[in-house]
Amino acid sequence: MVIKMNKSVYLDTTIPSYYYEERLETTAFAEITRKWWDTQRFDFDIFVSDYTIAELNQGEYPNKEKILDLVSETLKFEASDEMDEIAGIYIDQFIMPRGHPGDAYHLACASVMKIDYLLTWNCNHLANVNKERHILIMNTKLGLHVPRICTPLQLFNEED
Repeated sequence: MVIKMNKSVYLDTTIPSYYYEERLETTAFAEITRKWWDTQRFDFDIFVSDYTIAELNQGEYPNKEKILDLVSETLKFEASDEMDEIAGIYIDQFIMPRGHPGDAYHLACASVMKIDYLLTWNCNHLANVNKERHILIMNTKLGLHVPRICTPLQLFNEED
């Protein structure tokens, strides 16, 4: 008997946001996001956190209700004091920028919850090869899991 264990994916806010994105300059990201969501997500356990929901609830923008509805299909975990503390360390140690604390919280969630992949279109602060070593060193010092941070384009299954 073979037991299939799904890999886990944590979504930051860029993934559900791009699913319904309509701006012309982001068309490619939106198309890739929709294709990944519609064809690949079933191979994973998909998670969001209170931080993801809070960010999505902030501000006024098109398709907000559809975006919130999209993430309602996912598994959720609550923010914790440990995640808040870890996010603070990422910011204090310049792993994540002070001006974008949400990035630190997403990384803390994925690390604390031992998520396999943190899926994002944020290539400045998260899915950035220049950050990988810093995150590896910090999470190792903290005794934390190191999630693989990638874009939907990098998380497609091979096709025959």
